[in-house]
Amino acid sequence: MIPLSVLDLSPVTTATPGSAALRNSLDLARLADQLGYTRYWLAEHHNLANIASSSPDIMIGQVASVTLRIRVGSGGVMLPNHAPLVVAERFKVLEALFPGRIDLGLGRAPGTDPVTSYALRARQDPRAGDEFLERFQELLLLEHGGFPEGHPFRNVRAVPSDVALPPIWLLGSSGYSAELAAAFGLGFAFAHHFADYDATSAMLSYRERFKPTPMLPRPYAILTTAAIAADSDAEAERIAASAQLHYVRRANGEYLPLESPEAAAAYPYTPIDRERLARHRVRLAVGSAATVKDRLLSLAQAARADELMITTMVYDHAARRRSYQLLAEVFELPR
Repeated sequence: MIPLSVLDLSPVTTATPGSAALRNSLDLARLADQLGYTRYWLAEHHNLANIASSSPDIMIGQVASVTLRIRVGSGGVMLPNHAPLVVAERFKVLEALFPGRIDLGLGRAPGTDPVTSYALRARQDPRAGDEFLERFQELLLLEHGGFPEGHPFRNVRAVPSDVALPPIWLLGSSGYSAELAAAFGLGFAFAHHFADYDATSAMLSYRERFKPTPMLPRPYAILTTAAIAADSDAEAERIAASAQLHYVRRANGEYLPLESPEAAAAYPYTPIDRERLARHRVRLAVGSAATVKDRLLSLAQAARADELMITTMVYDHAARRRSYQLLAEVFELPR
């Protein structure tokens, strides 16, 4: 059976402030570790009232310290927001403390609005051209000592210098991201849960263009998708009302804490809202464990995914725990 993993955004609700959302993430990580999930990745978003996950590197250390087996990583570090040396050193520290369990997932977008993005980078040197690509190349040069003679960074070493960077993954939601991951011989994680670009096209392109490296001789593609499972199709649909209202508000530029299913069911949706929801359901699997399994396997087979990474944005933490538990059981994850 295909491996399952978790992408956690630490959802904030009208009843769960950010501080509690972060503690819920630690609780969910313990459960995922016990249930046999392969990875637990933490997102990076800023200045959003519905997401508490702003510092994945800090949360990775916390999650790794309360789990035993599961790999823990960033989904991802938004590289344009950070100096490459800072990223290298933080993830070397994590790898030193939790050897063989850390993943470094890198994103090309800032994960926020333009003003907040500027505030994050105001004291960093501006970059010309593709800012992500330049910072990524700098990260690799720092790791492998590749700066030429005379370069100011020639003698800079990311410490601890005796520890290699953990495996690097490129996150993306477009064909260009798939091509970059293939060209550099990296693992690729496609964000089907919000991408407008076709997941199958991106992931097949990644496989076709992949260039092997000593670190990754064969392509490995993770499909990240949204799913909500419950004990029945009807209960799952009830719970999913919060996620659907969240999507409609996000489409309207409103980033608010998740509402309860009852409040979401009473929301006055416009015809345009309902049309958007109908399109959005292509990216969201909702239902009993068997229903969701069928949807996810069909998607994974079409995209030739090596692994499925599930993100579940619901109002009630207990319902989120139950969703991951049901999926672990129906996919028969090894414990």
